[in-house]
Amino acid sequence: MKFDGIKGIICDMDGVLWRGKTLLSGFQAFFELLHDSQLPFVLATNNSSKTPAQYVDQLHSHGVTWLTPQHIITSGVATVLWLQREYPPKTPIHVVGSASLQALFVDAGFELVTEGAHAVVMGLKRDLTYDDLTVALRCVLGGAKLIGTNHDATFPSEDGLMPGNGSIVASIERASGQTAHFVGKPYAPMYEIALDRLQTAPHETLMIGDRLDTDIAGAQQHALKTALVLSGVTQPDALITSDIQPDVAYEHLGALVTAWNYIGGKRKR
Repeated sequence: MKFDGIKGIICDMDGVLWRGKTLLSGFQAFFELLHDSQLPFVLATNNSSKTPAQYVDQLHSHGVTWLTPQHIITSGVATVLWLQREYPPKTPIHVVGSASLQALFVDAGFELVTEGAHAVVMGLKRDLTYDDLTVALRCVLGGAKLIGTNHDATFPSEDGLMPGNGSIVASIERASGQTAHFVGKPYAPMYEIALDRLQTAPHETLMIGDRLDTDIAGAQQHALKTALVLSGVTQPDALITSDIQPDVAYEHLGALVTAWNYIGGKRKR
């Protein structure tokens, strides 16, 4: 794939930029490429445990000081926007997730409750308890719609894979008999928000990710170009046998940047 036709980039974070607290190969070179080329880009993550501002602070701490919250789209942000289209202000909802995720819904005008909820939103919560699941289940059995910020089955860390939000939501689906509505990648809202911010057409926008079933499959459903990096969830043997095939695949982000600079990229020198 030639990179000279790419006018905007959507890039995943976990498994692409870092794994846990460890920066992955190509991190600095990638942001140098973005800065030098002046390509519009957004960082789009299914991880809903942090706000865009918190991700900006994290990136600033790694020397990328020119990013703003507009460069960040989380599945939590996408879920807030989706709920605002579906429910009026002050609708009572129950949120299972981090304090940061809960704050997004409060700031958006929703009322957080533990009973009588019209919707239950489930996002990644590292200190999840049995009581959390019980409250969520009882709200759903009481008539609340079950919504997942994303359905990722696993989540990459320095030590290996961890259960993702999709695995947690599945327990409430099984217990309640209700099928959850998911918002994050590979579903449309994340890509629609990203393309709106980039103001680029799908065929001239590149999605960079580490998961075939979310990053790559979702992007292809919306006619984006795709680049897989093998530094996160998807491993080489899975790529070989999968029906989902990206336009290009690289060992890590650093290899992608090297290819970009040598295969007709838009970097200014």
